[in-house]
Amino acid sequence: MTEHISLVVNGSTRELDVEPRRMLVQVLREDLDLTGTHVGCDTSQCGACTVTVDGRAVKSCTMLAVQADGRDVTTIEGLANDGQLHPLQTAFWENHGLQCGFCTPGMIMAAADLLERNADPTDEEIRHSIEGNFCRCTGYHNIVVAIREAASAMRAGATAPNAAGAAARSKAGTTAGSAASTAASTRP
Repeated sequence: MTEHISLVVNGSTRELDVEPRRMLVQVLREDLDLTGTHVGCDTSQCGACTVTVDGRAVKSCTMLAVQADGRDVTTIEGLANDGQLHPLQTAFWENHGLQCGFCTPGMIMAAADLLERNADPTDEEIRHSIEGNFCRCTGYHNIVVAIREAASAMRAGATAPNAAGAAARSKAGTTAGSAASTAASTRP
């Protein structure tokens, strides 16, 4: 038995027939080939699967795909705008906010939620926003620095996702986002 769902993923409307028991992370990775969203624990503990749903960070391993029906989902692939890395992706790269890269997409998506709500967060607010995301490589210091630097760049006018960016991504597809996800998770 399947249910028909319609959701907007990275600016593109997607229609799918899914089993009601399938999690959003499974549909994103297996049906939509958006593999930048990682599966770490499958129990909402690590945050590697974090995406935004209607602009708020959600651990996609704990959300049923049918719960995303009619909603707007953004994955790490959707942050790049016209082939340009999002300021968070750039800041993680430039400030060594990643090592193995496994946690990076989830960290960036949690940070995107924070910066959408708070353009100038304190280090304490940054730490609080990522406390549900585990990183076993970096020790978090460089992640906090990267988020702080991205916030500063965004306040100074660096491009961030918006309705115009979503429309551009919709026209361009997710190829640039996939490249950005790969770049964000593989750079030293």
